Amino acid sequence: MSVRPTLRLRLTLLNGVLLVGAGAILMVLAWLLVRDALRPSDELRPGTTVLLADGRSLDAAVWQRQLVDAASQELLVKGLIALLAISVVGVAGAYLVAGRALRPLHQVTATARRLGEATLDQRIGWSGADDEVAELARTFDAMLDRITAAFEAQKRFVANASHELRTPLAVMRTEIDVTLSDGEADTAEYRRMATVVRDASERANGLVDALLVLARSEAQAGRGLARRTECDLATGTANALSAMSREVERIGLRVQTSLKPAPVVGDPGLLDRLAGNLIENAVRYNHLHGRLWVRTGTDGRTSWLVVRNTGFEVDQADVPGLFEPFRRGGRERTGARGSGLGLSIVRAVCDAHGGNVQVSAQRGGGLEVTVTLPAADTGAAT
Repeated sequence: MSVRPTLRLRLTLLNGVLLVGAGAILMVLAWLLVRDALRPSDELRPGTTVLLADGRSLDAAVWQRQLVDAASQELLVKGLIALLAISVVGVAGAYLVAGRALRPLHQVTATARRLGEATLDQRIGWSGADDEVAELARTFDAMLDRITAAFEAQKRFVANASHELRTPLAVMRTEIDVTLSDGEADTAEYRRMATVVRDASERANGLVDALLVLARSEAQAGRGLARRTECDLATGTANALSAMSREVERIGLRVQTSLKPAPVVGDPGLLDRLAGNLIENAVRYNHLHGRLWVRTGTDGRTSWLVVRNTGFEVDQADVPGLFEPFRRGGRERTGARGSGLGLSIVRAVCDAHGGNVQVSAQRGGGLEVTVTLPAADTGAAT
């Protein structure tokens, strides 16, 4: 059976090697010092004899050699015994100290093994010394907080997506059932039903398309863009304004534009959707005879798109919630106009292109959304 090379065992072996090595070096130094110190006859004349306590007389050089050999032997024997004892005690102590120091790591491991969707509320909660282990425990707890928040956001996303899809499907089924159960329904009634079913199907289709774009954008934000060509934010913005021209005229919006070239490198489809979502939101959540400001430009390093609109008031504290799917002003917005994924898609597209998006609430109502992306001259299209 092979011994598992755990961190505790490796730390113990390392400590033992260092301890034995240091002890061996000290013993060798002591042995050399003793041999060098026990040489009194070197200062005597050759042939000098010494008288021992037992009455014998020996040549000083012979007596010195015997004295050095005896002292060296005794030093080596007692030193080896002491080194062995110190090594055993030191290795055992190192094993115990390493186990105590690594105990929080076992807590981290045990907590990770217990974790599941139903136990994400568990934390290590380390309360020991403020050292590297405490930092690891705090980092692990912070990671669990982020995972928990991601799970909760995913649950809300699934629930809201299901609700958004269920609503048009329920409308279609209700209209069909009511019309078919009416034995006196005429052609006009069937036409009305068909119109309602078509509108509901378009809403469901729009939601599915938005979900696909969001998934595609988030996937490319993680692994990089699959398609990179040079394009202009000003062109996509102009096309988006043209597509919303009827709605702009219907509610009487005054539009002010400054569409200067804003070259970027990226996925044209995603960038067009980014501009389209910003313009659609600015028009949909405006009010009658409101205003809309749109501008694009570049400074050579970054290109930007800024969309500002009048509309209902939004608290600045609710702005982060605008980026969550199916939320509006920090509140659930299922059942409202649109898919509720506009700014979520905008942020995902910005992340995929290495840019960022900022939103600020305007005094008196409305929002200003600023998108910044690397300019086309900072990279090459492929």
